[in-house]
Amino acid sequence: MKRLKSFFLRTHQAMENPRWILPLAIFSTLSLLLLFLTTLTFPPSLSPAVFVEPNLQPLPTSLLPPPPRLAYLVSGSVGDGPMLKRTLLALYHPSNRYVVHLDAESPPQERLDLESFVKNNILFGKFSNVVMIKKPNLVTYRGPTMVANTLHAAAVLLRAGGEWDWFINLSAKDYPLVTQDGGFLFVASVLFVILYPYCSFESSKIIIILDLLAKSHKNI
Repeated sequence: MKRLKSFFLRTHQAMENPRWILPLAIFSTLSLLLLFLTTLTFPPSLSPAVFVEPNLQPLPTSLLPPPPRLAYLVSGSVGDGPMLKRTLLALYHPSNRYVVHLDAESPPQERLDLESFVKNNILFGKFSNVVMIKKPNLVTYRGPTMVANTLHAAAVLLRAGGEWDWFINLSAKDYPLVTQDGGFLFVASVLFVILYPYCSFESSKIIIILDLLAKSHKNI
């Protein structure tokens, strides 16, 4: 009891002593000044956003990755010349590479007609991204000759130069098919429908990217 009483007496005497008021006032003033200077020199771009809306702004198109560049082998056999032309036109995109092949069973006139079509097409000539294999390979479509023909086409693409990311092997029988831009817009639309009900704040960026990519493909 005596210790408690002496503690309160010392505390009361310290409170009555005016010497502690001056250091406290100086410390408080310096703290407020430091806080004020910090708010003036702190960059606004690094300050955390108070609202959610600023974080939902669309990403600049320049930050998006470039679309993949594809390399196609479009092959056919006897009688596939007209269908092969339609397939090539449906697949064509200036940023891709194409190798066209009619096998040895096709008549020479059919191959010459296809070669003339590739050579005289203004769009193909402008971008120089369509090559025809002039010496046809014999392809049985059930043996190793098909693999050899695919490797031959890949070697032609590598010799022709140009950068590409994926190699796709198609035939004239794959026509009709969706164009590259049409297929992308379809996939983007399906992903939007699937992902939108489950979108959180972070996943909303995916929807923004899909929307920007879709708009960029429409402008091509």
